[in-house]
Amino acid sequence: MTASARLNFRKFAAIVAAIGTLFWLYTFYHIANVPQGDRSGFQWLAVFPLGMVFGAFFLPAWLLVAIGRLPRFTTALGLCGLIAFAIIWAQLLNEFPKS
Repeated sequence: MTASARLNFRKFAAIVAAIGTLFWLYTFYHIANVPQGDRSGFQWLAVFPLGMVFGAFFLPAWLLVAIGRLPRFTTALGLCGLIAFAIIWAQLLNEFPKS
């Protein structure tokens, strides 16, 4: 394996991890702007599954990118995290009250 191929996977893994991190941060903004519904504040419970996905997929991805180990695995881990975010977010959008 050449150094350039390894570096490309590492860059791609960093980009995937950055996309996942930015999406996770966006979810806080979106949840804060959800119509109140019954004014109970239960929409903030959506932070927990999203935080678990972030902690399970993207924190290890950032760690592996930082130390430069397993770039292909890190890329796959980040892509799996994006898929998990998409599935959970689609479910949450159906649960949030509409305006």
